[in-house]
Formats: sequence, C-alpha cells, structure tokens
Amino acid sequence: MRYVALMSGGIDSPAAAYVMLKKGAELYLLNMDNRPWGEEDESGKVDEIARRLHELFPGKVRLFRAPHGLSLSSFRENCNVKYTCILCKKAMLHLADIMCGRWGAEGIIMGDSLGQVASQTLPNLAAVSAGIKHHIIRPLIGLDKEDIQKIAEDAGTFRISIRKTTGCTATPGHPITHARSDLLEAEAMKGHLEEKVEEVSNGIVEVSLR
Repeated sequence: MRYVALMSGGIDSPAAAYVMLKKGAELYLLNMDNRPWGEEDESGKVDEIARRLHELFPGKVRLFRAPHGLSLSSFRENCNVKYTCILCKKAMLHLADIMCGRWGAEGIIMGDSLGQVASQTLPNLAAVSAGIKHHIIRPLIGLDKEDIQKIAEDAGTFRISIRKTTGCTATPGHPITHARSDLLEAEAMKGHLEEKVEEVSNGIVEVSLR
C-alpha cells in the first residue's frame, strides 16, 4: 500500500502517518513550503518528524516539499480572505491527488479530526473533498485531542510538533466554517487554483532523510 500523506509540523498529520505506517503502508510525505507566508523553522520541524518516522519504519518513508506559497499568494490576492484556509486545504488535496497519479499511490492520508479547527467542520471537509479522484483516508477523524496526543507521544513526534514556530501568516482572523461547495468553487476559480496547483506540482523536490 502506497499513499501520499499530507504532512505539516503539527501534532495531527504525523500521528495519522504513524497510524498508517503501523498498518504496513508506504508513505510519500508531502509537505507545503508556505513562503512567503511561512518561515523555514516549520520546514525544519517537518524534516525532524520525517526522520523520526524513517527511523521507526526504514524504507517506508520519503519526504517531498512543494512551493505551496505560490497558491497562497494567489488566494490572498484574488479571493475573499475568509476562504483562505479552506482554499489552502482544497489546493493541498488537489496537489496530493495529482501526485498520487504520478507516484502510483492508492490514496491520500490526512490528519483531520472532526471539528477540531475551522477547516475541519463537516461542511468544510465535504467541500474541500469534492472532485478528488483518489481515496481520502482520515485515520484520526473521530479522535479527540488527548487520543491524538497519545499517538504522537508513542511515535516520538509530539515534542517536535509542539515546538513554537512562526506559523502561517496567511491565516485570516475569521475563517469560514460552513462553506458551500458552489461558493468555494467560485472562489477557487478567482484564485486560479487549478493552474497554481499544476505549477506547484512541477516544483516539488525530494528532501533527503539521511
């Protein structure tokens, strides 16, 4: 089983990756470089997390980085700012969908936990998932924070994930929590989502875990 796992420096996505690795999956970790809306300190956390997972599951983990800041800049310039986070997630899913085809992966792994943050309400999850061709697997979907933290501690990624970093400066103060698919699609068109995702896909580079 080979999957593309969307990977940030937070607690949830490494925990989701760990759960799937324990089930025997081979993972292509896909991390977003948000610059100029983020800093290199976040990428450094992801590199450490990926190396930890690589140590636990040798030969099962590879790390790739995408210039996702190109998409974020287009969304901030052309779209209703309240949609930035959900457009960001939609773009990441579309990118993972493309890379599943290129890399021969069966599906996409995400660290979503229902209702935990604004982009993870049920309407928003449905809206961002529309149009994705490959299976989306959310192994943490019904877990609470304490459950997920325990998984992260077992994986040895928790202390890396909680280290403070600059974070994403594109995040709006009041993100939309109940997006309609038709309105989201209209914002995606305004932000040239498909064109930007294709551009980002051609800029992906592999990060050495040695």
